Amino acid sequence: MVNMMILIPFLLVGLFLILRFLFKTSLLLILLKKFQCLEDWLHVHQLYRVPQFNHLFQENELYVKVSTYLNSLPSLEDSDFTNLFTGSKSNDILLHLDTDQTIRDVFLGARVSWTLEKSENGGARVLVLRLRKNDKRRILRPYLQHILSVAGDISQRKKEIKLRMNVDSSSSGENGRWRSVPFNHPASFDTLVMDVDLKNKVKADLEMFLKSKQFYQRLGRVWKRSYLLYGPSGTGKSSFVAAMARFLNFDVYDIDLSKVSDDSDLKMLLLQSTSKSMIVVEDLDRFLMEKSKNVSLRGILNFMDGIISCCGEERVMVFTMNSKDEVDEALLRPGRIDVHIQFPLCDFPCFKHLANNYLGVKEHKLFPQLEEIFQGGASLSPAEIGEIMISNRSSPTRALKSVISAMQTNAGAKSRRVSGDGAEEIGGGEQGGLFSREHSVRDFRKLYGLLKMGSRRKDEPLDLGSAEKDGSN
Repeated sequence: MVNMMILIPFLLVGLFLILRFLFKTSLLLILLKKFQCLEDWLHVHQLYRVPQFNHLFQENELYVKVSTYLNSLPSLEDSDFTNLFTGSKSNDILLHLDTDQTIRDVFLGARVSWTLEKSENGGARVLVLRLRKNDKRRILRPYLQHILSVAGDISQRKKEIKLRMNVDSSSSGENGRWRSVPFNHPASFDTLVMDVDLKNKVKADLEMFLKSKQFYQRLGRVWKRSYLLYGPSGTGKSSFVAAMARFLNFDVYDIDLSKVSDDSDLKMLLLQSTSKSMIVVEDLDRFLMEKSKNVSLRGILNFMDGIISCCGEERVMVFTMNSKDEVDEALLRPGRIDVHIQFPLCDFPCFKHLANNYLGVKEHKLFPQLEEIFQGGASLSPAEIGEIMISNRSSPTRALKSVISAMQTNAGAKSRRVSGDGAEEIGGGEQGGLFSREHSVRDFRKLYGLLKMGSRRKDEPLDLGSAEKDGSN
């Protein structure tokens, strides 16, 4: 008995040292993992695969939701390895599953595991669910419903617009044809310098579209809306696209036609886009003028409103052009283009908005001189004027004088070009020979114009053109 009393303290100290050793090293964790592996080996398991793309090569929404759910699990941090990325904010750190990585989850007392694998066909990814067969009937459907619910809540809290860009078919790899980045463009309808009535009508048109699912179904039409934005470079078409995306809260699919191999490839890109998205094709007129051998006019027409366009719904398609004068009329017919919006060069009311936004100036002694120059037919794009104001924002007077100088230079260049062609040159006066035409004032009367709905025929697309009818181009 005395010997036992003597041994007890030594046993306690030894036990303490052993426990301390186990907790300070990975031995305990290794033993637990080995025990779990042994326990799993003694049960029969069922496997379920969730592929990244469905049989139509469209992104599988269940795959997206499961990925969102798994990337939120605490067990992802406890796994042997994982991927780290920065989020939309500089101080955000995001964890994402890596290929061949396995993480575990527990639902209603049942243990399950997920593994991210790479498919043998095309390199697309597949999420594999592994659970015990005797737990299948009890937890499978409730577990999947739980995943959808949690993923929905996470997406709602962390919703960020994505800008997706197509890549060459030869470099598509495991992620398909699209690469995405956060879409952080700051433009909104509140920051756009444009006619207030036009702005409100566009917003109302988009809101009505979002609420019209039953209406489109009753008519037997695809639930989509197409817009044409046309005007010179620097007039705000891209900013308008960004404002539309933020207003709708839709992801943007920016299609670069130069990276499309043929008509079938263009269709495949549309198939791999999701519902509730904006499909954007910029500088379409320039692409058509280059007469590409890869994508034909017929392929573009079918992309706009062919059978393939019905594979998906609640889409907004936006096409931009510098001018629509040389474009085939078949491209502009109703059904392919629903709404036309013109983006002309800057006029004086637009200039005053820009001066207020960039310089904080509502009135200035140089405004009368600027108004006279605008009325003479001279102009610059809003982007050009905005850049001058940014460069001289510390001195509003210097900024306005720089704008005057740039407009006079631009007008003089126009005058010399017209004079060289034998056309009429109207010079003289204090402004040093500003070029003018009969309808030049009307050509730049309004920045974005008004809707012409009253006189529009039923078979014509909605025209949100900005210029007056008899001097529109």
